[in-house]
Amino acid sequence: MATRQSGPLGRPRGFDADEALERAMLVFWERGYEGASLANLTDAMGISATSMYAAFGNKEKLFRRVLERYTEGPSAYLDRALEEPTALGVATALLAGVVRTTTRPGGPHGCLGVQGALATGDAGQPARDLLAAWRNDGCCRVRDRFQRAVDEGDLPPGADANLLARYVTTLAFGIAAQAAGGVGRDELQKMADAALRNWPLT
Repeated sequence: MATRQSGPLGRPRGFDADEALERAMLVFWERGYEGASLANLTDAMGISATSMYAAFGNKEKLFRRVLERYTEGPSAYLDRALEEPTALGVATALLAGVVRTTTRPGGPHGCLGVQGALATGDAGQPARDLLAAWRNDGCCRVRDRFQRAVDEGDLPPGADANLLARYVTTLAFGIAAQAAGGVGRDELQKMADAALRNWPLT
């Protein structure tokens, strides 16, 4: 919803915070945290630096807002995957979601949560820590879902839910890295399918 105000906050008339966040997300997604300069961000968002600081705070706070938007938008496939009735269904949907999201036509390839701050200097440490926690949280959610599958008999009694979660999420992060390097959607999906052929069944 557009926020229409002007004056001391420095927001131009018709400033649309949602649209600005969407554009900032694409810049961070494509360039990473440190690679996204203030000029890159404000140019894409269509606002001045004063407006950006007034609306979102500093670059780190903007990145946090962007990551929330990414989690609820492009990365929402995780929530949907966790609702699948079987552990294999969860893993299949999760990897398919990663393949789709990281190879979107006309959009940045790869994953904001994987490449966003892999290598940063001291100034980027908060963003690197934030993304490490984001990735670990996703893995923990998958682990909890797989543990439920063990408890319900969908996975074998001896299945290691934590190991399976690490396996699937590591595959997902690897797919994202390959997508960022230009590997195509069909090839990535074949790789995901092959990785799940030996899934433990009851």
